[in-house]
Amino acid sequence: MIQVTLYFEKGSEENQAIFRALDELKSEFPHALHRIDITQDTILAQEYQQKAPILDIGTYRIIKPMDINEIRYGFEKAFERYQQAQTKGNEALVRRLTEPPKLSKSDRFSYWFSNHTMLLLNAFVFLYLFFAILAPSLMKLGWERPARVIYRTYSVLCHQLAYRSFFLFGEQIYYPRELASVEGVITYEEATGFDGEDMLTARQFLGDESLGYKIALCQRDVAIYGSILLFGIIFALTGNWIKPLPWYLWLLLGLVPIGLDGFSQLLGQSGLGILDWMPIRESTPLLRVMTGGLFGLSTAWFGYPYVMESVEETRKSLHIKQAIVRQINQEKVTH
Repeated sequence: MIQVTLYFEKGSEENQAIFRALDELKSEFPHALHRIDITQDTILAQEYQQKAPILDIGTYRIIKPMDINEIRYGFEKAFERYQQAQTKGNEALVRRLTEPPKLSKSDRFSYWFSNHTMLLLNAFVFLYLFFAILAPSLMKLGWERPARVIYRTYSVLCHQLAYRSFFLFGEQIYYPRELASVEGVITYEEATGFDGEDMLTARQFLGDESLGYKIALCQRDVAIYGSILLFGIIFALTGNWIKPLPWYLWLLLGLVPIGLDGFSQLLGQSGLGILDWMPIRESTPLLRVMTGGLFGLSTAWFGYPYVMESVEETRKSLHIKQAIVRQINQEKVTH
């Protein structure tokens, strides 16, 4: 039986005319009518008040003003589509046309997720940082096995070069290469005795009791995800009202600084003859934190408002569906 839904406001004179037309057509076009009073829900009222009454016949929608001829045409189109769906074996469309709307498990999960999106995003970024910092803490406690599991897991996501990482529980918070020319600190080469050009050893070196133990993410990544988390918390606390950063500012503040710092370092150390004109340089911890922080902050500022705008639309549509299903279920109880 074709499902018909009428969105209406109580007291409207147009409602009775529509009810009479539907009664006249019921023998010709058997259908199940669901009456949705939009005044019972704020979101329904906001969505439909200016358009009501609205009549959905299957997937065919009629907006006021409407007469019996237009309603008849809607039924004809709905039954035509129903027959086509049956012929083609489109069971999903057949159910949509003939079964009352209901909330599926995926609908309930999506609605729950849409109400907790920023909390979940912030929790994910927090845990990502937390476990990276937990690794050196576990090493300090002597729990090497779980610490090494974390290091191995994060090694897929980050280079973990010791001279580009922060250290905890040691003499210094970082040990830059001699090439970085950072004054007042012991260099990586001096502290470890390793060759600064040996990247494999720098990746594998986790630290020791004297130097401390490295965080499982490099300095730049710590700054990136730390600033993303900071903006996410501020964004959530302000009720998601912050407008998105314009794309050109994201490029200027986020991509350009990190690109110049990272790629100039990479290309200068590539060893390719064609790039001999470039100075060989090693970025400093301060530059990595600054460029990483700018990238993370601008990326979150650019992306989170758009994410939440999309989530708001999803939440709104699911709220409307929820309100409709609630009234349909109440209608079944009263009858």
